[in-house]
Amino acid sequence: MKRLLLTVVMAIGIVATRAQYDIIPMPQRISLDAKGAVLNIEGRPQVTERLNKDIASPEGWRMTVGKRGIVLEGRTEVGLFYGCQALRQVLATNPTSLPYAVIESAPRFSYRAMHLDVSRHFFDKDMVKQYLDMMALHAMNTLHWHLTDDQGWRIEMKRWPKLTTVGSVRKRTVIGRNAGIYEYTPHGGYFTQDDIREIVAYAQERHITIIPEIDMPGHMLAALAAYPELGCTGGPYEVCPDWGVFDDILCAGNDKVYRFLEDIIDELTELFPAPYIHLGGDEAPRVRWQQCNRCQQRMREEGLKTEAQLQGYMVRRMEQYLTKKGRRLIGWDEIAECDIDTSAVMYFDYYQLPEDLWEKPFLIGGYVSLSKVYAFDPAPDSLSADVRRHIIGTQANLWTEYIPYKELLEYQVLPRMAALCEVQWTDPERKDYDGFLRRLPRLLSIYDAQGWKYCRKRDNGETLNVEH
Repeated sequence: MKRLLLTVVMAIGIVATRAQYDIIPMPQRISLDAKGAVLNIEGRPQVTERLNKDIASPEGWRMTVGKRGIVLEGRTEVGLFYGCQALRQVLATNPTSLPYAVIESAPRFSYRAMHLDVSRHFFDKDMVKQYLDMMALHAMNTLHWHLTDDQGWRIEMKRWPKLTTVGSVRKRTVIGRNAGIYEYTPHGGYFTQDDIREIVAYAQERHITIIPEIDMPGHMLAALAAYPELGCTGGPYEVCPDWGVFDDILCAGNDKVYRFLEDIIDELTELFPAPYIHLGGDEAPRVRWQQCNRCQQRMREEGLKTEAQLQGYMVRRMEQYLTKKGRRLIGWDEIAECDIDTSAVMYFDYYQLPEDLWEKPFLIGGYVSLSKVYAFDPAPDSLSADVRRHIIGTQANLWTEYIPYKELLEYQVLPRMAALCEVQWTDPERKDYDGFLRRLPRLLSIYDAQGWKYCRKRDNGETLNVEH
C-alpha cells in the first residue's frame, strides 16, 4: 500500500512539474531532470540567449533550465525570438521555481499566417501593430494585409492621389446583410506611406513578413469612384456602401488600366520587401467586358475566345511585370479557375459558438469553432505526397464587413489564433485537443494582462478556465 501511495504521489509530482512547460504551441520535446532539481527564480531569473547552429530548423529553439539559469538557443535570431515567446508563457503566472528541463520546438510549416481586412472597416496603425503583437505571441510569421476593396482604398499612392482623397471614404454604410437601409455617417481612413513603412518595420522586428493585397480586376469600386475612366462604362461610381460582388470592375481593354496597375505595383514594391504581392483576382464578374468595345477589341488582338481568357491575359501581364521587379504574384484560387475544399476555409469572422449559443453583436454567420480550427490539417494523408509537398502552410482570414471596432476584432480572433498556431507548429499525430484546453489557460492569462478581449466559452458553452 505504501509503495502504491508513493507511486501515485510521484506521478502527481511529475505531472505538476511538467505543467510548468504547458505552453502553446506544444513543444516537440520536454526532457525533465531525472532527479527533480529545480531552479529558484524568485526575483528576476538569469536568462542567456545564444545562437546554436546545431539546431536543425532555422526557426527552431531550445530552452535549457538548469543551475546556470535559463538558456535560450536558436539557430537564427528568429528561433531565439520564438523561444522568448515561449518563455513569456512559462513565466506568465509568476512561478517561484522552474524544474530543470530541456524544451525544444520547431514549426511544421514555414508559412504561418493571419489575414486582416482593413478595407470594409478601417483599423488604424496602433490596431495593426497590436494585431502583429498578437501574431508574434502565437509564433506566426506572415500577415496577409487586405488594403483595398469596393468599400474603401486604404493606402496612399503618390501617383494616383484621388485613391485616398476620394476612394478612402464611403458616404454611407448598409445596415445588416444588405437590407437596403443605410447609416449615413461617412466611414474612412487610410495609411500614409510613412505609416506603411513604420508598420513594416514594426513587423520586421517581430520577424513577420507583410504581404499586401490590392484586389484586381474586381473589388475596385473605390478606385473607380476616384478614377471613373478606368471602368468600362465610365461611371458614375461611388465608394460602395454595400457588401458583396459587383459588376463594375477594371476595364481589361484600356491601356490606362495597365499603367495604373503598374504604378500601383511600383509603389507597393518600394514599400513592402515581401517576396510576394497579392493581386486578388477573385469575384470578378465579366458582364461589363462582354458589352465593352475595348475589351472585345483586346480579345480579338490577343486571340482570346472568352472573357475568362481575357482575365488570364490580365493576370499574366501583371505577373510578368512583377517578375521583372523580382517579386512573385499570388492570388485567390479563382485566378487558376480551380476548385477548393470549402470545408478547409478558416474564416475568423464566422461565429465560434454553435447557433444556439450565438451572442450579439450581429456577424456574417457561419460557424468555425475552436475545436474545428484545432482539428484542421492543411496537409492530410488523404492527399497524395506530390500534392502535400506543395503545401507551405495555412492562414485564417478575418474579413471585417461586420467587425467595426477593436474589441470585436480581438474577440473574433482569440483564442482561435491559439488553436491555429498549434496547427501550424505541431505534427498531427502529436495534437491533443483536451491537452490543448489544459494548456490554454496560461495563454489566456496573457490575453487578460494585455487587456485583449476573447471568447471565454468552449464549443459546448462551458466557460474556459484562466490561470493567474
